Amino acid sequence: MSRPTARVVHLVSRPTGEPTADNFAFVDETVPPLATGEALVENIHQSVDPYMREEMDATGGWQLHAPLEGRTLGRVVESRTPALPVGTLVHHRRAWRTLSVVTPDGTTVLPDFAGVPLSAHLGILGGTGLSAWVGLTRIARLRPEETLFVSAAAGGVGTAVGRIARLLGAGRIVGSAGSAAKVRHLTEHLGFDAAFDYHEAPIADRLREAAPDGLHVYFDNVGGDHLEAAVDALRDGGRIAWCGAVAQYNSLQAPPPAPRNLFDVVGKSLRLEGFLVRNHLDARPELYDFLVPQLRSGAVRSDETVVRGFEHVVDAFLGMLKGANTGKMIVQLADEPR
Repeated sequence: MSRPTARVVHLVSRPTGEPTADNFAFVDETVPPLATGEALVENIHQSVDPYMREEMDATGGWQLHAPLEGRTLGRVVESRTPALPVGTLVHHRRAWRTLSVVTPDGTTVLPDFAGVPLSAHLGILGGTGLSAWVGLTRIARLRPEETLFVSAAAGGVGTAVGRIARLLGAGRIVGSAGSAAKVRHLTEHLGFDAAFDYHEAPIADRLREAAPDGLHVYFDNVGGDHLEAAVDALRDGGRIAWCGAVAQYNSLQAPPPAPRNLFDVVGKSLRLEGFLVRNHLDARPELYDFLVPQLRSGAVRSDETVVRGFEHVVDAFLGMLKGANTGKMIVQLADEPR
C-alpha cells in the first residue's frame, strides 16, 4: 500500500538580519510506515511565533535541510498506539508540515472544552496565553487597581496580557503598538485605557502622557527603548516581567545597547525578572480554570489573525515578524473536524 505524502518546510540558509522567503524551501516527503508506538497526525492549525527568528540562527535550534519545530494542533488519522486512537485531537511541536509522525510522550491530548474554538489552544489557552498568565500572576504579581504597561500590545501575547489583566482587576492598562490602526484596536476593542504608536514620539514622553502617576508593572515583549522608557516611568517598587525582545531579534550580531538607566532598577527598588513559559507548564490548569468559563460565556475571545493554507506558512511567519498580525498569528492548514 502506498504511503501518504507530507508537504514540509525546510530551513535552507541562515538569515543575516531580516529573514526572507529564500531562507526556506517547500519539500515533499513520503510518510514512512508507522512503528509500534507512533501515530500520524493531520495538522490543522500551526502557530508562528517571534522566538522562531532566534531558532534560525547558527546558535538556535533549527537545523538546515530538516523539518522545523513549532506549536501545532492536529487530528490523529493513523495510529499504532492505544494512547492516541484515530480521531484524537492533539497538540505537538512537529510543525511546518502537513502530516506529522508523533509519539504519546511528544504530544498532549487536548481537553474537550465544548464551546471553545480549537485554535484557542494556540492562542489564549496555549503558550501565548500561558505566557501572559505566568508573567502577570507569577512574575509581576499584578494586583487590583495597579497601572500596567504592555509593549507590542497588539500581538499575540500582548492582547492576552490586556484581556487577562482586565479580568485580574488592573486599574489602568496602557499599550504600545506599531500603527494607528492597532492603537485604535487596543482602545476600542480590547479594553486598553490608553495606547500609542511608538513610531510617533519618544516612548518615554508617551508613557508620561498615558500614565502620569507612573507604572506599577511593565510586561515587556520588546526590550530596547521600550524597556528604558518603562524603567523611567515605573514607580518605586515596580515590577518588570520580561517575556521577549522582538526589537533585537533581527540584530543579534549587533544588539542595541542596554537601557542607559538600568541603575534606576537599584534606585527605585525595581524587580526585573525574565522568564520562559516552558518552565511554568504547571500553571496551565490555573489558566484553564480562569479563562475557559470566560471564553464559553463570550466575555473573552482569543484574538487571532488567521492565514489559510500551508503554502502561506512562510509568508505568515515573515509577516508576523513585521507586525502584520493583530493578536495571535495562526496558519490554518486543514478544516477543523465537525
